[in-house]
Amino acid sequence: MFERKTAKTLAEVDAAIRAAAISYKFGVLSVINLKEKLLDKGLDLASECSVYEVCNPHQAKRALEANGAVSTALPCRISVYGVAGDYKIATILPTAMMRAFGSPVIDQVAQEVEQDLVAMIREAAESNA
Repeated sequence: MFERKTAKTLAEVDAAIRAAAISYKFGVLSVINLKEKLLDKGLDLASECSVYEVCNPHQAKRALEANGAVSTALPCRISVYGVAGDYKIATILPTAMMRAFGSPVIDQVAQEVEQDLVAMIREAAESNA
């Protein structure tokens, strides 16, 4: 797992993740607000928790062509969680997850995607000050 703290607001983190995704040729496919989903079920989560599903289509195609079962691990996810003034941005490292497929092609894709995800999170977490 890779994780960074940020002092940004949720709106600032959202904008920063979206901007970083674009600059690294990723798309934000969806954002799942787990706090809202749980509240819909009558459960109040004390902290915020949203999951961004992100994808670089060229990298996804390479991995899927090597082994269609990779689809079980796609898209990549970036999580934002915590309380105001103490949010964290995190992801599971693709290299750790993709080892399960035992493919040199998938391992290479995972390394490249991981470099971009880590850079995206670092950029999203940085202070604007």
